[in-house]
Amino acid sequence: MSVKRLSYVLIASTLFSGCSTSQVLENWHTPSAWFGEDSNTADTNPLDSDEVVVAQGDEGLKKSVASGNGDRASEAPLDDAIAPELRQQARKAREKLDNPRDGQDVAASDSDLWDRLRAGFQMDHSVDNARVQAQLDWYARHPRYIDRVVERGSRYLYHILEETEKRGLPNELALLPIVESAFDPFAYSHGRAAGLWQFIPSTGKYFGLTQSWWHDDRRDVIAATDAALTYLDRLANRFDGDYTLALAAYNAGGGTVSSSMRRNRNAGKSTDYWSLSLPTETRHYVPKLIALAKIFDDPEAYGIELPALKNEPFFEVVDTGSQLDIAQAAELAGVEINEIYLLNPSYNRWATNPDGPHRLLVPIEKAEGFRTALADFPTEQRVSWQNYRVQKGDSLNTIARKFSTTPSVIQQVNKLNSDLIRIGQQLLIPSASKGSETYALSQNQRLQRTQERQRDGNRVNYTVRRGDTFWDIAREHRVSVREVAAWNGMAPGDPLIPGKQLVIWSKTAQPTNVASSQRDSAMVRKVGYRVRQGDSLSAIASRFSVNVRDIASWNDLNTNRYLQPGQSLVLYVDIRNSP
Repeated sequence: MSVKRLSYVLIASTLFSGCSTSQVLENWHTPSAWFGEDSNTADTNPLDSDEVVVAQGDEGLKKSVASGNGDRASEAPLDDAIAPELRQQARKAREKLDNPRDGQDVAASDSDLWDRLRAGFQMDHSVDNARVQAQLDWYARHPRYIDRVVERGSRYLYHILEETEKRGLPNELALLPIVESAFDPFAYSHGRAAGLWQFIPSTGKYFGLTQSWWHDDRRDVIAATDAALTYLDRLANRFDGDYTLALAAYNAGGGTVSSSMRRNRNAGKSTDYWSLSLPTETRHYVPKLIALAKIFDDPEAYGIELPALKNEPFFEVVDTGSQLDIAQAAELAGVEINEIYLLNPSYNRWATNPDGPHRLLVPIEKAEGFRTALADFPTEQRVSWQNYRVQKGDSLNTIARKFSTTPSVIQQVNKLNSDLIRIGQQLLIPSASKGSETYALSQNQRLQRTQERQRDGNRVNYTVRRGDTFWDIAREHRVSVREVAAWNGMAPGDPLIPGKQLVIWSKTAQPTNVASSQRDSAMVRKVGYRVRQGDSLSAIASRFSVNVRDIASWNDLNTNRYLQPGQSLVLYVDIRNSP
C-alpha cells in the first residue's frame, strides 16, 4: 500500500498521528492521552492520492529465502529471541501459520483450487519485459519461497478467490497479498501499512476499516479483502480497465500514475504501464504479480511443484452475539488459540471487540460444534471479571494499563460519569481468563518478542517523555529513525505517547535504562523549509548541516524521486552547526 506524499499530511502524520480515530474510539474506546488519535481525514480520496511505500512481507521473506535462511528468518516476526517461558507458545504459533492443515491429505482431492484460479486469469502473461523475467528467474531459483507463501495463504485463498470472482475481477488479484505481505496477516511496514493487503490508516479509514485499542480492521480477513478489491475495482474503472495501471496506482497512488501518464502524453510517448516513469518499487510491483501468475499458471515450466489445495472454504463465520474472550472461544471451538488469532488477526487483545462486529472465523469443520457450545455457554462467563479496590495514586489510566483494558471500558462497566475515582472505591474490571502467555499472538505478546530480539549495540530501556520524537531518540543513540521504530514494532509516523516503553540498541558507549538528557542542552530546532527551484536533497542537507537520510526519514521521502518546487519539508537543525 502507500504513504501520503502531500506535504501537509506528511508533517501531520509524522508529528501527531496515531492508529486510532476519534470516530472509532467512542463509548467503550473513547481516546485518552495514552492511546493517541489518527490525524488523517477520511474524506481524502485515495484514488487521487500521490502515495508510495514498499510492500512489506514480500521483500522481507524474499530476502530471508535468498540468504539461505528462509526458515529461521521468516520466524522472526513471531518467535525470534522470545522469552524462554513463551518460546514454545510462539513456536506453535509459527507452525500453525505455516502448516494450517497439518496431517490432512489434500493431495487426494479431486477438486483443485489452482485449476479454479487459472480459469479466471485475465491479464496478459505474454508480456516480454526484462523486469518480469528478473522476477521469474528469482522465483524459479527459490521454490521454497513459493512453498512458504502457499502454506501461509492456504487459510485465506479460497475466500479471496470467491470475492474476486464475485466482482468479475482477474483472478491474478488473488495473488496480490503475496506481493504485499507474503500472506502474513500480522505484516506491518515502515509506512504504517498493516495486514494481508497492507492498508495505511488513512486509506483504510476511507474504505471503512476502523481501528481502536481492541482491534484493527486492516488485518481483518473479510473486511480488508472487501476493501482491497473494491479499491482495485475503482482504480481499474478509473484507468479504463487497464489492470496494470490499476495495480500501479494501488501501490503508488492514483495521482502518481496519472501525473506520469500526463507527462508521457505531453511528450508524445506511450501511456501504458511499461512506458511510464514510476517510483522504483512501483516499477517492480506489477512484474512481481505477473511473474507469480505465470508460475501459478504453469508451475512445471519453472521447475516448481505447487502444494495441492482443495477447492473448498477453510473457515466459516460464526456469530458470537457479544464480546468473547479469545481463550474461551478456542476452548469452545476445540481449536488452538493461535488458530483463532490467525483467522481473526484484527483482534489486538485477549478478547474480541466489545462493540462488534460480533463474529469469529473458525475452521469450517469446527463451526457447527462452536455454535452449539456457544449457545450453551452462559453470557456472564464470556468475559472474566475482577473486583478491584482503588488505591492511593490510582487513576483510570493506571488501572486500565494494569488490567490490559481501556479507561472508557472501566467507566462504562461501572457507570462512571467522569474519570474521577476515590480511594477505597470498588471497581469491576473485565480481564483475560488466562495468563498472558496463552495469548501468544496478541499485540502485546508480538511486541514483546520484537523488543526482546537480540540486536547489535547496547540495550537501552527508554521511557518516552513529553516532546520526544523518533529523530531525537535516534540521534541521541547514533542509530536511524527506522531502526528505533522497527525495534519496537512501530513505523516512523506512529505517535510517541509519554510513558511508552521503548527498547533501543544504542551505539553509544554505555548502556542505560534511562536515556540521557544530552538533547535537552542541544540547540536543535524544528525548521519548516519550502523547496525552491533547483533544490536537491543533498543541497538542502549541506545548507543546514544535516544528512540526506535524515531529511528523507523526517519527511518520509523516496530519495529516488525529485523534489518539487513549493514542496514543504520539516527539518531538525542544530543551530550551532548551521549557517
